[in-house]
Amino acid sequence: MAKRDYYEILGVSKTSTADEIKKAYRKVAMQFHPDRNPGDKSAEDKFKEAAEAYEVLSDADKRAKYDKFGHQAFSAGAGGGFHPGNGNMEDIFSQFGDIFGDDVFGNFFGGGGRRSSGGGGRARGTRGSNLRVKLKLSFEEAAKGVSKTIKVKKYVGCTTCGGSGAKDKGSVQTCGTCGGSGQVRKVTNTFLGQMQTVTTCPTCNGEGTTITAKCGACKGEGRVYGEEMVTVDIPAGVQEGMQLSLSGKGNAGERGGAPGDLIILIEEEAHKELQRDGLNVAFELHISFPDAAFGTNVEVPTIDGRAKIKIPPGTQSGKIFRLKGKGFPDVNGYAKGDQLIHVNVWTPQNLTHEEKEALEKLNVSANFKPQPGKSDKSFFDRVKEVFN
Repeated sequence: MAKRDYYEILGVSKTSTADEIKKAYRKVAMQFHPDRNPGDKSAEDKFKEAAEAYEVLSDADKRAKYDKFGHQAFSAGAGGGFHPGNGNMEDIFSQFGDIFGDDVFGNFFGGGGRRSSGGGGRARGTRGSNLRVKLKLSFEEAAKGVSKTIKVKKYVGCTTCGGSGAKDKGSVQTCGTCGGSGQVRKVTNTFLGQMQTVTTCPTCNGEGTTITAKCGACKGEGRVYGEEMVTVDIPAGVQEGMQLSLSGKGNAGERGGAPGDLIILIEEEAHKELQRDGLNVAFELHISFPDAAFGTNVEVPTIDGRAKIKIPPGTQSGKIFRLKGKGFPDVNGYAKGDQLIHVNVWTPQNLTHEEKEALEKLNVSANFKPQPGKSDKSFFDRVKEVFN
């Protein structure tokens, strides 16, 4: 089934501000919140759908990509990212802590933003932060795709305590404040009757347990600073500025919390002869006047190596030849660009006396007088032809 428009899901327009989008998401999330609609699969799906829409529209870069490419910008071929529609509730609450905080919204629904897939309201540890690294690719790697293994310096789970942060199993005990539930409940009397609010336990931060003796290696954090070798599969057709997201490859969470994501920012090295223009590749070909007049065969560089092209007699400067399908593939695999070869007829700048005399004799010939015909397109016509 086709995905709905993100703006439509949240009930906002493309000109809405970040604050308006946040308020709209909060309203939709309250309406379809699982605690407000227990057992309603349709409401849960709409809640996840709204979370996915907000995850994209609340990020300026992702919103710009979505406005330009739509849902294709975040398909599997484009690097994916966080997709609440395919995840669980813990992913959503941990991702949007600023929305589901310990405020009226969180208290009313008993969330506080810290939940587990088991439904007990308890969260294990604190989610790790996302990491952003730059990855430089050659022209050919960006065009054809590549698998890269990179060394990432980050927080990794402590192997001494298994990420618990405790010295040993006996150093973990049930929280005395919440009794292991991870939540505290408070009943207040109002003119409408009794109102019960549920908040995250301040003693154990929603984990349900406390540590009596910390692990000596990680000082109770459940993680240490180290490094990890990460393999990144780069799809064909990526370009400068694109971002790929590797779920769970960011910093390890504290005390067994879920890890953050690794964001790969693509940088593209310049080619010494070719230039990129979206999906197309451009090459400036310089030929001599005799070659333009007589015609010739030349070799030109392409992404796949060198290719021979024929220059017909009488080729004018500014002529553009097109090599179909020799450009970059669309990152989603739906199209492929061309290579455009722009011909420049080279005019000699330093002539000998003999060369000047020869050219002066040729200059009086009728064949050397400019006589553009209807078939000779103007510069603007050639430009329009290239981009249509």
